[in-house]
Amino acid sequence: MCFSLIVVACSKTSSSSDNGKVLSTKQIKKNVGSKLIKTRENSQSTLTKKYQQVVKNSSYTLSDPYVKLNPYKTSPLTALVIFQTDQEAEVSYTVEGESDNTSITNKVNGGYSTTHQVPVVGLYANKTNQVTINVTYKDGTTATQTIEIKTGSLPKYIKNATISVKNTDKSKMDIGNNKLTIINRTTKEPFAIDADGNVRWYLTDYSQHTIEQISNGHMLVLTKKKESSQVYNDLIETDVLGRVYKEYSFNSKTKSNDSGNAKDETTVIHHDLLELPNHDILATVSDGSKYKEDVMVQISHKTGKIVKVIDLKRILPSSMYKKYKAGSDGKVDWFHQNSVDYDESDNSIMISGRNQDMIMKLDYKTNKIIWIYSGKKKATWPKKYRDKILTPTQGTTITGGQHGLYLLKHDGDSEDIMLYDNNIDVTNGDKKTSGKYSQAVEYQIDTKNMTIDQTWSYGKNLGKANFTSIIGYAERESNGNTLIDFGFKNNGKESNIIEVDSEGNQVFNVTMKNASSKAYAYRAYRVPFYSSDYVFDVNN
Repeated sequence: MCFSLIVVACSKTSSSSDNGKVLSTKQIKKNVGSKLIKTRENSQSTLTKKYQQVVKNSSYTLSDPYVKLNPYKTSPLTALVIFQTDQEAEVSYTVEGESDNTSITNKVNGGYSTTHQVPVVGLYANKTNQVTINVTYKDGTTATQTIEIKTGSLPKYIKNATISVKNTDKSKMDIGNNKLTIINRTTKEPFAIDADGNVRWYLTDYSQHTIEQISNGHMLVLTKKKESSQVYNDLIETDVLGRVYKEYSFNSKTKSNDSGNAKDETTVIHHDLLELPNHDILATVSDGSKYKEDVMVQISHKTGKIVKVIDLKRILPSSMYKKYKAGSDGKVDWFHQNSVDYDESDNSIMISGRNQDMIMKLDYKTNKIIWIYSGKKKATWPKKYRDKILTPTQGTTITGGQHGLYLLKHDGDSEDIMLYDNNIDVTNGDKKTSGKYSQAVEYQIDTKNMTIDQTWSYGKNLGKANFTSIIGYAERESNGNTLIDFGFKNNGKESNIIEVDSEGNQVFNVTMKNASSKAYAYRAYRVPFYSSDYVFDVNN
């Protein structure tokens, strides 16, 4: 992500020759310096032990349960409810919404039990919330109890980000009983809103760029060791209640930012990460050299150490990075990787390089290129790359400064992908349309014939009003809708998130204004609160 058009302008390729050193894998591992620490887990241990004692206490019942708002001090719109039943039972709860289709209902995962730990999610701020606990016994009989949970007001960086909603059709939105829209911001606290635009969850830990829900229902959040720190170099695995299960720490040697201003905040993991099938983490980083945002590292979830390094300088033509002009910080941001996605069907990854206006797919075992799509003419590539270049069908747009590439479906030789096309010509974009609109785009790739075909898009008809020079995301929902984040609308004065159906009809349109301290909507996700794989147990 770049924070100004000035950065883009000064980052065009130049004729200067720069033989910057490509670091060894060993040096990159040392520079990133990842490791597991227990600082946050240890700081929460007193709270966890307290709740463990509450669980053992059989005096708490459905009619008189234990209720703790914000149980781990970082998630103020959640609560932990604990009680016992004489018979084994399953439990669900409903947080009463303020309008139709805004109540949040969750079933507590874990099966039948006589001891119940209920992670309540989706409370409103500054309100006495009505929460109904529903108990179903093994014999089929039921019981209910409604409790009241009073919450405090929102913090300033969320409260001041004015939310307005229009064009809402809840019957056509992909919200179910418990889905919210996470606003993943470039700085400050991430939060989630319902279909009315009301905040129903937030994290007090400051985060930048990275918040991802993983297979166990937890979230990976890039944060700081201290709120006053300038560098985001702590990655935590946390749940919706704010309990921390794992914490990865990094050196600050590889820190960077996109503004080039030394006074601005910096990150170690800069734009994206994912959980691999073996639960390791693949993250986008810089390597500590004069080049930045062009390396990925696989981090062991067991040890916190780096077990694999992918340096794009060793994969793409050297002329791409050697002839790219340095920014005002002296760093060469020649690729600017802003997304990574894993394809389990063929053990590959897809990545997006904003500053090359390029997307590509790599074999994850060998790091060899499978395909490349770029506005860079095939004849200008070195010969060994040319058979990897996809040919667009007529009417298929060239991406420019794109974000958020990920796989929708892989079926034999056919791959369907989604991305957010900023449509800004950084190096190889479409000069004719650059700056006129931004759009969500779906492509179909034929890997047998090495062609790429644009099959769906939305945004062009919105024109320059929704053009965003930086940031953005598009997500295909389970019902076929697409949620699109025009994150830097009006030069960052607002972020506009639109959900459209398959015909391009708007069913949800939310605008966030006055996002102070560069707290734009970097991405927007529609996710369940909480997921069916999430089990809360203070004893584990």
